[in-house]
Amino acid sequence: QVQLVESGGGLVQPGGSLRLSCAVSGFTFPYYVIGWFRQAPGQEREGVSCISIRDGYTYYHDSMMGRFTISRDNGENTVYLQMVSLKPEDTAIYYCAAQVGRRSCSINGLDYDSWGQGTQVTVAS
Repeated sequence: QVQLVESGGGLVQPGGSLRLSCAVSGFTFPYYVIGWFRQAPGQEREGVSCISIRDGYTYYHDSMMGRFTISRDNGENTVYLQMVSLKPEDTAIYYCAAQVGRRSCSINGLDYDSWGQGTQVTVAS
């Protein structure tokens, strides 16, 4: 059973940085993809970024490109989302999701069937 545990959220001032972690466990399939998503109060879930574990291919939502960086540590089965120059509008619950057996990633939540519990990111002064 795929398990995903996010961590690293918190309160940060505008312009600050955070690094979110997504620890993945429960399977040994050689390739899978991880996506990061976020949902602000009263808003729909939004795709942020994704990474293909096997080849490292990454993809970003246009509005996050240049500020957010997704990376992986295959040895630790962990995916990171480094966020810099944070803005109040980045405030949301951030979720990671996995799809086992998929080679190419996307930021469409419908492409994922395993989700973490989320971590709160609040950007405020």
